[in-house]
Amino acid sequence: MLSQWISGTNALADHPVALWLIAAAVAATLYLMLIFAFRLVRARLERRAALPGHGMAAGAIRVMQRTSWFLLAIFTLMIGVDVAGAPFPFSEGGAQHLWFVLIALQLALWLDRAVDVGLSRALSHRATVTATLLSFLLRALVWVIALLAMLDNLGVNITALVASLGIGGVAVALAVQTILSDLFASISIGLDKPFEAGDFIVFGSVAGSIEHVGLKTTRIRSLGGEQIVCSNTELLKQTIQNYKRMQQRRIVFAVRITYKTDVEKVAAVPGIIRSQIESQTDTRFDRAHLARFGEGALEFEAVYYVLTADYNHYMDIQQAINLGIMRQLQAADIALALPEQILHMPRDAAPAPDARGRNPIGDAPAAAPA
Repeated sequence: MLSQWISGTNALADHPVALWLIAAAVAATLYLMLIFAFRLVRARLERRAALPGHGMAAGAIRVMQRTSWFLLAIFTLMIGVDVAGAPFPFSEGGAQHLWFVLIALQLALWLDRAVDVGLSRALSHRATVTATLLSFLLRALVWVIALLAMLDNLGVNITALVASLGIGGVAVALAVQTILSDLFASISIGLDKPFEAGDFIVFGSVAGSIEHVGLKTTRIRSLGGEQIVCSNTELLKQTIQNYKRMQQRRIVFAVRITYKTDVEKVAAVPGIIRSQIESQTDTRFDRAHLARFGEGALEFEAVYYVLTADYNHYMDIQQAINLGIMRQLQAADIALALPEQILHMPRDAAPAPDARGRNPIGDAPAAAPA
């Protein structure tokens, strides 16, 4: 009786339905164990991420969130089927391919999130557009590699596929050459950071503040108020002056006085200029000299620094310096030179008559030639 029961039990255990039930039980147990392990690891990472200076733990949590429980369920079911010895619904080679596809897909999901998290941390101080574009390119690369690996495992000749894709890629690249050049220019702007939103730049005949750096174009608000849209590629070909990053401003200006001024008073002019510059805040005096004997005036050249990049503040300072110099020169009875041009003519030179034979100096007609 016992031997019959044992043999009946063995026969039931060898039945495909029973084997699949055993496989399901093993898979469910393993699946619940993995869920418990994941929750335990995540709880520890969350406690660690709450502490200052543990950004890696927060990143690991975000990577774990990319786990596909559907793929994990299929994975544990295949383990259960293998343990129970249940018959696969496909060949052994097909089962091996399925193993590889499941592992490749899950690794690609984790790498996709890891690239996103890593670039978000590494490029947090960069332009948002640059971080987004680089993240998209690297994540696309991850999935292309995963897809090629799966196709190779399934027996597809990826060498010919890659070659054909390369030829097609060259054709597409030639067709969208301008767009691609602007995209790479956008990446260059984001990585090199020659300017960013809010900077005041000057290039060519354009001067204005950066409003937005996009994938293809950069938008600039000019001093006149209109918006200027410039291609990223064309913009990087220009020599760009970025005034936002200027720490101080070097100023050179001239003062012209008449030649009639006494030498002693001429010698006092550099001191007058220096006193007016040093009387202003946010300035540093450099030099003031009688630079040259100009046409119709003695020319003094002064150099100083404004210790701020604010243009309006610089103009206020320059105006105060100019007014102060004028007051002191007037008090010292030193006259500023007026722009003038002197034309010397020989005394025996007579002006030529006009078309009617009249002398332009007087109303008398010009003498007829002998």
